[in-house]
Amino acid sequence: MIRVAVVDDQALVRTGLRTLIESESDLELVGEAADGRAGLQLVRATGPDVVLCDIRMPVMDGLALLAEVGADARLSDVRVVMLTTFELDEYVFEALRSGASGFLLKDAEPTALLDAIRVVADGGSLLSPSVTRRVIEHFGAAAPAAEPHPRLGDLTEREREMVSWVATGMSNAEIARQLVVSPDTVRTHVSRAMVKLGARDRAQLVVFAIRSGLVPPA
Repeated sequence: MIRVAVVDDQALVRTGLRTLIESESDLELVGEAADGRAGLQLVRATGPDVVLCDIRMPVMDGLALLAEVGADARLSDVRVVMLTTFELDEYVFEALRSGASGFLLKDAEPTALLDAIRVVADGGSLLSPSVTRRVIEHFGAAAPAAEPHPRLGDLTEREREMVSWVATGMSNAEIARQLVVSPDTVRTHVSRAMVKLGARDRAQLVVFAIRSGLVPPA
């Protein structure tokens, strides 16, 4: 059973998400909150697997909640998915850098939202190629000088290469086709790189790669 918490200041959104989650036999709604502070209390009290959290909220916004969750060792297994009304929300980039497992548009199809909950609960992330390109453009403009991850030197050359390909937004299968190797080979190297760099998930690995200046060979 995947335990889900919902944090959003719009009652209509909470009602929709509640109805959707409660319709699935493998999902359990552990609670909902209307602002970030109440949401943080809910997360600490229930320890959900996945939190669907609005970015813009009163009292405490989603970024502040995300920072608090990331700083609490007891919540290290909690995955946070940010909800936004706008695909180009200025806070999306900061959310990914702060450890969000991805983001969803509030008008996403119900099946996409349910799939997202399951993907994130299984350790995956929600970062499409189009979003990855925007992240690259954002960091390229905001931080032109590379800021290498302090543990970048722990990676093997092959792991560095795989991480650079992950930063393009490609899936493991797509990277495997590009390099003419098996998806399992890509998955193994990416998993090892995530452990060495301390990345919570693939979304954070993308941010680490971009900030470290890793790009795939031409």
